[in-house]
Amino acid sequence: MKLAILDDYQCLALEYADWKSLKGVEVRVFHDAFNSLDQAARELKPFEIVCLMRERTPFPRALIEKLPSLKFVSLTGARSPSLDTQALKERGIPVSNTRSAGGGLSTVELTWGLIIAAARGLAKGERNMRAGRWHDGLGAGFSLGGKRLGLLGLGNIGARVAAIGKAFGMECAAWSANLTAEKAQSAGARLVSKEELFAQSDVVSIHLVLSERTRGLVRAEDLERMKPGAVLVNTSRGPIIVEPDLLKVLKTGKLHAALDVYEREPLPPDHPLRKMENVTLSPHLGYVHEDNYRIFYRDTVENVAAWLAGKPIRVINA
Repeated sequence: MKLAILDDYQCLALEYADWKSLKGVEVRVFHDAFNSLDQAARELKPFEIVCLMRERTPFPRALIEKLPSLKFVSLTGARSPSLDTQALKERGIPVSNTRSAGGGLSTVELTWGLIIAAARGLAKGERNMRAGRWHDGLGAGFSLGGKRLGLLGLGNIGARVAAIGKAFGMECAAWSANLTAEKAQSAGARLVSKEELFAQSDVVSIHLVLSERTRGLVRAEDLERMKPGAVLVNTSRGPIIVEPDLLKVLKTGKLHAALDVYEREPLPPDHPLRKMENVTLSPHLGYVHEDNYRIFYRDTVENVAAWLAGKPIRVINA
């Protein structure tokens, strides 16, 4: 039985679980992302078991149909919009998921790291220090107290981001398609229109699940409404923002973007975002921390063992 662990970018998967407990299973770890669906199909063709790290490798029907040996899939986290669970179900292939740690708290923490870094120019300041410079080319930045935080989405993560914004002395406003004034008020925010959110906020932070309704939700007209010097933060999913529209506005120098997620991941080495001074970047670290990895990989081993025993657990496409 052959098992593939995908997208172990940091080479940590084998450290966080007892893979050797899976007797009779040959484990192979893929540390790099596949360049194409065809490459993924070629590399994964011999494997009966595939263990996915979130949606790092998209797993659409077109790929599933090219994997004749596949019999079981384990997915870290609750869901992946790029995994076609229905196509797997039609093949009789169960998908088991895993638990996670913190209920999104690590994403909340990273959001505030990006907000502070963008507001105070920390990324450019750090580059200056390493290059032997000091304040060279740095703007004045701005303090968060008294500024407006606009939250696009006020669910579990958005509400926690709002609470920290209040602690900084920020005024919090929020919008999403189904948000009510009462729910916004209970989270310490004021419900506003999408237009006002972008036009009046000093920081706009996105906290929505990627779906067909939210894909491409943030477009040129939204970005153009933002204040000069305002910060746009995205720790949710890259495709929520129309990337060409974002690049166009960023090239004018009007805004600062602080991004953890991208249309394509890993972000290509020659991507224009990497060359812009008014962008703070992190490599999709919102859920990346040792507590999550420990739960992810131990639950994955547990999922595989249960399937091998004929009693799969945590199945999401039963």
